Amino acid sequence: SHLTATLVTSILGAVIGSLQIGYHTGNINAPAKIIEEFFNNTWRARHNQSISDHSLTFLWSLSVSIKDFGALLGSLGVKYLADSYGRNSILIVNGLSVVGACLMFASKASESFEVLILGRLVFGLFCGLVMSLNPLYIQEVSPTNLRGAFATLNQVSFAAGILQVAGLEIVLGTEHDWAMMLSLSLIPALTQYVILPFCPESPRYLLINRQEEIKAKSLLRLRGRAENVFAELEEMKEEAAHTQSRVTIQDFFKKRSYRQPIIIVLIVSLGSQLSGFNAIINYSTKMFQAKFDQAKYLTLGVGAVNLTFTLVAFFLMERAGRRRLLLTGFISIAVCNLIMTVVDSVLHLVPELRSLQVLLVFCLTSAYELGPGPISWFIAAELFDQSGRPIAMAFSSLLNWGGKFVLALLFPPLLQKICGAYVYLLFMIVALLAFTFTWIRLPETKGRTFDDIAEEFRGAEGIPLHNKTVFNTFT
Repeated sequence: SHLTATLVTSILGAVIGSLQIGYHTGNINAPAKIIEEFFNNTWRARHNQSISDHSLTFLWSLSVSIKDFGALLGSLGVKYLADSYGRNSILIVNGLSVVGACLMFASKASESFEVLILGRLVFGLFCGLVMSLNPLYIQEVSPTNLRGAFATLNQVSFAAGILQVAGLEIVLGTEHDWAMMLSLSLIPALTQYVILPFCPESPRYLLINRQEEIKAKSLLRLRGRAENVFAELEEMKEEAAHTQSRVTIQDFFKKRSYRQPIIIVLIVSLGSQLSGFNAIINYSTKMFQAKFDQAKYLTLGVGAVNLTFTLVAFFLMERAGRRRLLLTGFISIAVCNLIMTVVDSVLHLVPELRSLQVLLVFCLTSAYELGPGPISWFIAAELFDQSGRPIAMAFSSLLNWGGKFVLALLFPPLLQKICGAYVYLLFMIVALLAFTFTWIRLPETKGRTFDDIAEEFRGAEGIPLHNKTVFNTFT
């Protein structure tokens, strides 16, 4: 496809939002001990005694997971914003990022860990909205043969945000500067306010949702070639003819042609988020701390592997397809979790295996980003028609952020008091279930128009998907 400056600018301008999300996913990891000491000092100033270990563990788990809980709540507003203000409602919700960063910055000066937690909650609302609005906008402005690759850029940006050195002690991860480090997301947030006003609204939204065909011809700015524009506008009109004008939440869950896509989104999203990756991203420094003196630098290595394999997924997405990358990712995650269980169980007997544990963490991270990570965020946009797409993305976001929240909150007690090393077996089971379901039910969406994919599900009403030859195939 002919790439225009407008198309590239629009996509890069949108994914700056996920860069902010990645930054606040990774930045609280490296200076964990310093921020915990801030919690302890604040508690001691109020109560003249140190906080108990149990309460500190709870407060830290809450601080890490509250962002994901906020994202869970934010997901509920996706449909309203997407349908009422268009895909450029990304700019509206960007204000939540600014407010959240300011609150986190103010927490140290106000000597209140509650302000820090509130700031992460507000930022979480931004996360839940943007991680749905971004794929919606990106997929609707992208040409069909690059749709998946460009949607993967959202995850690339997210991974780039996780890989940041600001939280290291030699930079800003110090007792004096950690609050400043938490506020750096203001820079990309303000950058979006400069770039996005010059980017066109989604022509698909203008034509199908708003019936504004004249404005939809702004597609010419995105494609640059008139012959491409006319063919694409005709495809949009054909989709509009097959699309119910308005779908309520009740309609969404009752419509027969939506049932299989809903189940697919459910399994892929929860399978991705509950397979162990998020525990590593949120708690890798703590996992490594008991075994390595330079745990923070190993955490930085996790971020580097994370970004590297997200880029690999970007280049493979339109070559290998969604199915093959998901299947490869899920089975690799399952194997890594199985070996992690064995290694962690015998680590006290064979301390030399700790290097193998680090390698397994890197392998699990790479397997997640190869397929399940990026695809779980945009697959819902490909499986539903225009009217159902905003609700589908909200539903997908609820599942993704809900899975992240549950894992962030429960992983420390599961690892320390309940399951021990066997917690990784739970992750393995989740990954195997997701692999099996993907093998049986997920159609390949690579290179297919939205209407073509929706037609398969309309034609599959009442018919098991594994009996249709276009499903259950790598081609």
